[in-house]
Amino acid sequence: MEHRIATLDDIDILVKTRIEVLRAANKLDDSVDMIEVEIESRAYYSRALKDGSHTAILVFDDDKFIGAGAVSYYQVMPTFHNPSGKKAYIMNMYTSPDYRRQGIAYKTLDILVKDIKAKGITDITLEATEMGRPLYEKYGFKQLENEMEL
Repeated sequence: MEHRIATLDDIDILVKTRIEVLRAANKLDDSVDMIEVEIESRAYYSRALKDGSHTAILVFDDDKFIGAGAVSYYQVMPTFHNPSGKKAYIMNMYTSPDYRRQGIAYKTLDILVKDIKAKGITDITLEATEMGRPLYEKYGFKQLENEMEL
């Protein structure tokens, strides 16, 4: 298995994977129109890969694409617990069904977390699906109790 950092040349794979992840996470079948999400995702990747606010890892078995994971970097107002205000949001964790339960997602997650920490960022969050939760808990992520959403 080869893990590598995605480049602008990989946008087609990234967009396709993003749509697959969203369909799976939201239990959407192929009849649901995702054109707008696809267009906006392509624009996002074009911008974010250039400016460094997004890193994506692609996983291959020889030439076959089998998985991915990504992180978006952003900044909020500095706080006592996060003086830099820099944050990282892990997303788009995906492994092809035939390759699951082989440690591929764990290794991808580890590469992302090490990259985040190398950038000096300590505030790392993600949203976990029911299927992904055991992976994140095994890695050491904890469920937050003090966040709210509108």
